[in-house]
Amino acid sequence: MEFYDGFWFTWVIVPLLIFLARVSDVTLGTIRIVFVSKGFKLLAPILGFFEVFIWLLAMSKVIQNLDYWLYYVAYSAGFAVGNYVGLIIEERLALGYINLRIITMDSPEKLISRLSGEGFGVTSTPAMGSRSNVNIINCVLRRSDYKKVAQIIMDCNPKAFYTIEDIRAANQGVFPSKSLMRGNGNFPWRKGK
Repeated sequence: MEFYDGFWFTWVIVPLLIFLARVSDVTLGTIRIVFVSKGFKLLAPILGFFEVFIWLLAMSKVIQNLDYWLYYVAYSAGFAVGNYVGLIIEERLALGYINLRIITMDSPEKLISRLSGEGFGVTSTPAMGSRSNVNIINCVLRRSDYKKVAQIIMDCNPKAFYTIEDIRAANQGVFPSKSLMRGNGNFPWRKGK
């Protein structure tokens, strides 16, 4: 029992465990929120279970030892780092689809041809901008394909203005390879739609 009352356990091991638990639960929480926004109705509750379970473990240790200020610091630092780690993981997962809206004053043919040649579906519309005529190009793509498409835009029309919007669901479409978005947009992990 001497180990559990010693300096290393009280001031190093327990704060480290609280920190790691908090990083884990907040990371799971951040990813869970993304899953909810993307409509992953089966994965989000599973992550939620583990998120709350880990949170209860960390919080109970802090509540049991209210006299140790370092536990509060470890808990708070774990929360901050967990948010950062969760966002990094979410960015790497690149889940879902986006609508890339490209607005260009230049002729859109080269850009449209290149995007179509790479297998991306493209819809182009002439429009009137605040200063001149423009062309609006819409392209729905997987988030994981964004860097590739951004490079195509830079190669074909580096002055083009574009925006990105998240898409929760879509029906039909043209994509570079076999895609779950083809068909009616019903996904096995989105039950209860």
